[in-house]
Amino acid sequence: MKFSLLVAIVPEDIEQQCIDAATEAGAVGMTLMSGRGIGGERKKTFFGLTYEGSQSIMLMTLERSLSLKVLKAIRQVLNPMGDDSRGLVMTLPVEHLGGIDMAQIKRFEERLRQDD
Repeated sequence: MKFSLLVAIVPEDIEQQCIDAATEAGAVGMTLMSGRGIGGERKKTFFGLTYEGSQSIMLMTLERSLSLKVLKAIRQVLNPMGDDSRGLVMTLPVEHLGGIDMAQIKRFEERLRQDD
């Protein structure tokens, strides 16, 4: 079985929607971290205070064929109308993997059988 690492950087206000979309698409677990980004635009200020929006970083190890389905589900939340996206989602190939729970492997296999 081959794996991919899915990385999604999403605004905190739509984090739960992205979690729900990923889970519905077949993700069985993820790691969530808080972050903040620096973009090309000037930061918004209010009475001299700089507003920096909080972001969530979602990491998921997925079976490679399932990763595209989860990516598309998250992208639909980030960019529902096809205009400006509110975040970033990508997959990276995983060459070596250790420590994954065998129950998670079985859930991947079950999910793949359901999709056939």
